Amino acid sequence: MDVKKYLELCERGNTGTKVSKDDWDMDYIVENVMDLVDEYEFEWDKQVIIPEDDQLFDDMFEAAKKLILKTGVYNMSTQRIISFTEEEIEAGIRDMKKELVMGEGKDAYTLVAREVEDKREPAVWAGNPGCPTPEELFFPIVKSVAKEPVIDLMTCGSLVDVDGFKVTSGSPSEVVAVRREMEYLHKALEEVGRPGLGLLAAESAVTEIGDLASVGEKRLRPCDSHLVAMFNELIIDNGNLVRAASKLDYGMKNASLACTMVGGMGGDAPGSTVVMIASILAANLICMADYHLCHPIHIQDVATTARGCLWLQAVLCQTFAKKAPAIIVCDIWPSSGSLTKELLYETAANAIVVSVCGGHLEGLGAANGNEPNGTGLEVRLMGEVGKAVARQGMTRAKANEIVLKLLEKYEHIFKMEDKNKGSRFDEAYNMETIEPTEKWLAMYEEVKAELAEMGVEF
Repeated sequence: MDVKKYLELCERGNTGTKVSKDDWDMDYIVENVMDLVDEYEFEWDKQVIIPEDDQLFDDMFEAAKKLILKTGVYNMSTQRIISFTEEEIEAGIRDMKKELVMGEGKDAYTLVAREVEDKREPAVWAGNPGCPTPEELFFPIVKSVAKEPVIDLMTCGSLVDVDGFKVTSGSPSEVVAVRREMEYLHKALEEVGRPGLGLLAAESAVTEIGDLASVGEKRLRPCDSHLVAMFNELIIDNGNLVRAASKLDYGMKNASLACTMVGGMGGDAPGSTVVMIASILAANLICMADYHLCHPIHIQDVATTARGCLWLQAVLCQTFAKKAPAIIVCDIWPSSGSLTKELLYETAANAIVVSVCGGHLEGLGAANGNEPNGTGLEVRLMGEVGKAVARQGMTRAKANEIVLKLLEKYEHIFKMEDKNKGSRFDEAYNMETIEPTEKWLAMYEEVKAELAEMGVEF
């Protein structure tokens, strides 16, 4: 998209219909999504996490197009609606990238639009995305991920303090935090011998100020990417429009991020899936997205490993694979944290669903991304499981069978008061060697053996 066209789209946020946030939520989202769910008679079977119904995928795609054409996107900064024409939506669909090179030199990696039950391995975009992390743990966590051979691309958490000072949004500390984050990432990649690995970073950038501070030769390069978020549901603000515009001329890649709420204004899994697909269709235009992150949040269980979120990712990945091939990268945010077997069960279940349905793997945000309780070891399992599923050509039916068994092993954690948040990184890893403790490694080996017995061919 050229500069003039993008500025014209943004200007609609100053001239479009003005509505309150409450009216947007109720009149534009809730009512329209409910109507579409009724029209298409969408429903879901909680024992079928991975549907195989082509008619469902056709209907989901058509319903999502109807939704975004009817509602547009709400600019929260101006309280006005950015509308799109049918021709613009269709052009955005046609222009979705099928291949995208990330990184540079010997470490360059080509993302592709994967197919359902694709034998091509999913990308492993590894780190603890956005997780609030104290500076004392930030580099060790990044290093623990970077040294895993299974990874293809890198992401990271967000710094909550720098040099003893709390990071505050929109302040000088945010600028320092983002640039410090970039220093740690590049240092880790240099130390493991993979300096050209592609990044999804500037995770410490809460505002556009921090995001703009991330751009530069030793920071986010043109071969890297950053987040352009859409809030739930179908909402953007001027700050994210600024983020999107940052790629113009510079070339940095835009990763759209929609965090649709399962059980929220879109209703249960089917309605929220319609909203998420519509968000991606809108992000083709208003976010100038080069690829798309799919991050559902369950209104009660939060984690992407909740049944409704797994169903959403399964249906969304298959819908795009069959109707409009695109690069879909699914966030994996388990509820559990390190030194718990449930973290490994959740990771495996989510990786199986995404891999067999045509998506790529990103994460993972252990402890719901709320604590510095993630390590490189569960990232290893995420990559090993996702790639094994692809290589062996696992069917959706077999994947569904395994995922149901895994759900039996971890669903109890959603009723726990702390959601099984686990332990901090420095309890699960040796801080000098940056290697997992014997206890944590033993859990990993036990779970991997269980997965092999279930049918994952490592």
